Amino acid sequence: MNRDSQLSGSADRSDTRPILIIPYMWIGDFVRNHTVVRVLKERWPNRPVDLLTTSLCAPLVDYMPGVRAGVLWDLPRSRLAVGRQFGLAKLLRERNYGTALVLPRTWKAAIAPALAGIPERVGFVGEFRFGLLNRWRWGEKKLPRFIDKNAALAQPDGAPLPPEWPVPQLRVPAEDIVRWRQANGLSAGAAVALAPGSVGVSKRWTYYPEAARLLVERGLEVWVVGGPAEKGLAQEIVAAGGPGVRDLTGTDLRNGVLAMAAAGVAISNDSGLMHIAAALGTPTMGIFGPTSPYLWAPLNGLAATVVQDKSVLSCQPCQSTICKMNDHRCMRDIAASEVVAIAQRVLSEAGARVTT
Repeated sequence: MNRDSQLSGSADRSDTRPILIIPYMWIGDFVRNHTVVRVLKERWPNRPVDLLTTSLCAPLVDYMPGVRAGVLWDLPRSRLAVGRQFGLAKLLRERNYGTALVLPRTWKAAIAPALAGIPERVGFVGEFRFGLLNRWRWGEKKLPRFIDKNAALAQPDGAPLPPEWPVPQLRVPAEDIVRWRQANGLSAGAAVALAPGSVGVSKRWTYYPEAARLLVERGLEVWVVGGPAEKGLAQEIVAAGGPGVRDLTGTDLRNGVLAMAAAGVAISNDSGLMHIAAALGTPTMGIFGPTSPYLWAPLNGLAATVVQDKSVLSCQPCQSTICKMNDHRCMRDIAASEVVAIAQRVLSEAGARVTT
């Protein structure tokens, strides 16, 4: 498990130029990006670090230690939007950044930092970005994991990967959680948060309704957490579990953060909410089928990694968003009773840690 490790090398306290990170804008990737922030702060303790963010991910910035500010600017995914790029460049120029770390290897991600004239623009070679970046890095394809590719850009060029990266952190004040519970009419007891959504249907475990029913039968409160796309799933889960299940899906990611911070245990597909829960320190169960826990599980570690173990599937992990063979057995073979039993054990262990 990766812990709060100290990276090798001495910190440079003399440099005070602000740094901008251009991250990946999917929720889980945005959370993982906090490791990059922590590496930068260990290397340069006195350089302020800002994150470019979208409206979707912006609430996460408020809970990230070491981040000075989020730079909110929505760019369309499907087109270049030249006018928006020039507008962003003007904003970046006004903030007087000394360094920009461009994590995505796309041409579009590097345009605004170049137009803004940021002196150091660091990124991996990719998509003919010559002229847009001026601190090239090579060897991205040799790095084993997504986090290795991103956090390596925060290290000196050519530095070896550390044995462990600093883990992502999200910190929610306790009083915020109390107010959130009161506003939603929730008790102060331990609840199980279910995150049934994900990008890609193949990553979705389909037995959440049955699991909710079993959890409620065991006297546990159940919350369904997710965005607007999960509203239909939430209704199915509430119908199966009855009054003991609350639908907490909605449009504001901040609500999802607070729900995961308040929960006693989180059960999630391989999704952004899994990374949020783990970074908050909530005991988190990740259900994996087509994706590899080694590549995509949170650095923080999971309370339980749930995978089918009845047989070895030759197609697993396929990393595909849609199952194309074996009729989704990698997820169908994980029984609701198995997941509920693990959740009860995790809750019991979490309670024991609190009382000791």
